[in-house]
Amino acid sequence: MATYKKRGYKPKTVVEKEIEVEDNSTTAEVFNTLDDSANKAEEFVEKNQKNIFIIIGVVAAFALIYLVYQQFIVKPKQGEAMNEMYQAQKFFNEAVTSTVGQDSLYNLALKGGEGKLGLTDIADQYSGTAAGNLANYYAGMAYLNTKNYQEAIVYLDKFESDDEALAPMAKGAIGDAFIQLTETKNALDYYKQAANLRNNQFTTPTYLFKAGITALDLGEAKEALTLLNKIKDNYPNSPEATQAEVFIGKAQAMSN
Repeated sequence: MATYKKRGYKPKTVVEKEIEVEDNSTTAEVFNTLDDSANKAEEFVEKNQKNIFIIIGVVAAFALIYLVYQQFIVKPKQGEAMNEMYQAQKFFNEAVTSTVGQDSLYNLALKGGEGKLGLTDIADQYSGTAAGNLANYYAGMAYLNTKNYQEAIVYLDKFESDDEALAPMAKGAIGDAFIQLTETKNALDYYKQAANLRNNQFTTPTYLFKAGITALDLGEAKEALTLLNKIKDNYPNSPEATQAEVFIGKAQAMSN
């Protein structure tokens, strides 16, 4: 009987056979390595099973405690704090808009009235809540406006915020307090922090200008030029840009 070869079939060369053997060998090595790794992992789990379960249990316990804390402690406290905050904030707003008796209204905001807590008590008793944090800001501003500058710094420094305006305003207000205490270098530091904290058309040129003027007062003409020129270059339409021109000339004269 005649034997026919399949069309297109070519016997493998010696080199191709060697490559095939090597490929199979490499594949086998990979699977053996994976098997070894899996076996080692199993052995590790078996040996350390107790410790692993303890770690998982601790993590789960912390997660549960956090959820319980948020649900049954933080949320109710936040509601209470906002309820207390309403009257204190009302006194504060009245003080800002009033032309008479401002100090009395600020003190009512700070110490409380109408049967409600003041800002300082809210900040203390409800620390960790959003309302307690906001109370730090209002308390700091109330102390600043009643010329109690050290207390203003204490409360404003506790305030934390991601807000575009409030965050730099708090830093800038600390700078204002240091100016009143004639601690000019500290004031300059906080004005620069306020200017760099956010980049917007409202707070940034305001605190760049304050920082520039403060640097001039300290005799630091080159730094003043840098700060004031930032207003001129980056915020030409801001109210501070026109004022900056005058002080840029002064700074240039001082630096020559």
